Amino acid sequence: MSSPRSAYVHIPFCHRRCFYCDFPIVPLGDKANGESGSGSLSIKSYLDFLFREIVLVDHKTPLSTIYIGGGTPSILSADQIQSILKLLENQFGLQDGAEVTIEVDPASISFKTLKDYLMVGINRVSLGVQSFDSYILKKIGRIHSLDDIYKCCEWLNSFYENGDIFSWSIDLIQNLPDQTLNQWREQLDKAINTLAPHISVYDLSIEPGTVFEKRQSLGKLNLPDEELSADIFRMTSVVLSNAGFARYELSNFAKPMHSSRHNRVYWSSRGWWGFGLGATSAPWGTRFTRPRTRDLYYKWVVSQEHNGIHDSLKRCNKKPIALDDQLIVGLRRREGLDFQFVGRNYGWSESQCQKYFNALLSKLIPYLNSGLIERRGWNLKLTDPAGMELSNQVLIKILLWWEKLPLDAVR
Repeated sequence: MSSPRSAYVHIPFCHRRCFYCDFPIVPLGDKANGESGSGSLSIKSYLDFLFREIVLVDHKTPLSTIYIGGGTPSILSADQIQSILKLLENQFGLQDGAEVTIEVDPASISFKTLKDYLMVGINRVSLGVQSFDSYILKKIGRIHSLDDIYKCCEWLNSFYENGDIFSWSIDLIQNLPDQTLNQWREQLDKAINTLAPHISVYDLSIEPGTVFEKRQSLGKLNLPDEELSADIFRMTSVVLSNAGFARYELSNFAKPMHSSRHNRVYWSSRGWWGFGLGATSAPWGTRFTRPRTRDLYYKWVVSQEHNGIHDSLKRCNKKPIALDDQLIVGLRRREGLDFQFVGRNYGWSESQCQKYFNALLSKLIPYLNSGLIERRGWNLKLTDPAGMELSNQVLIKILLWWEKLPLDAVR
């Protein structure tokens, strides 16, 4: 595993919690602002602990990607975003041409603030659209309007055409309540018409403790059935493909040269730094997730200052990412994965690679025969859309295979 060259920074603050969201966030109200007014003291306090965490890492490999996510990072001022970027540059260094992304909520951004973000170093923007339907936006607890969306898309497209940003992206959620196939086709067409060169499409997931989970338990959540969900999934692939987008990962579609370099770090099982409340990191092969509440996160930062950084953050504990993890995330990619390459990097001999690969193939025969998986030598990949649609079934088989391996193979 090479030295990590990517960093994720979590900004947990939001105006409200969306009805489907179980992320580690802190709702501050609709008037929250990073510099003054509602929630500003909470934000400044959090940034203090975030900066204290970042400076604990003593590693000078320049970063090639930075991703500021949340939450709603666009609640922060440009000066606050600049202070984060400057600290990362001072602590790690920054490669020429590094991709620097921020997530933006259409309701919390103005043209001036967006322009100021670009002036301090942001060169890629991910816009949290979720839906182009006003009724559905209210149904899922979003506070932005269609006017907010279209204004932001117009600004971002203008910035891109002028060369002010490398790229920009919009997020959509499929299989939302009351969604029909015709409605979803309209959503995709509207997304394409924004001219965004990258579109992420996520399946709605009902998570414990959310408003949607409660509504579902009461029978008040009209979700697409299994057949409709499958039709929606296939439509997403076909419509976006016909519009010139390539699916480079299960949930991500991009025009040529517009795939997210930061996203590909995760799906390629390369190491990355993570900072902030609830953030996950795996710089040297071991995943570690920080506490998900402010009080526990602040106490954790103080303990790191007093007792030294977590073992997963120390280069001396470097090891390969678990092979089952590499296989699961690798199969999400368009190109699939090279089993021999991954196995050898994990420390297996040629004979072990062949033996364990054959054992895996025996479990995947039904999927190979039905065309859900393609095999070329050592390479396995899910077909699109059929294999991608049923990816969970394939991943379960991989986990069963992993559990049957001898102890010395997985240690």
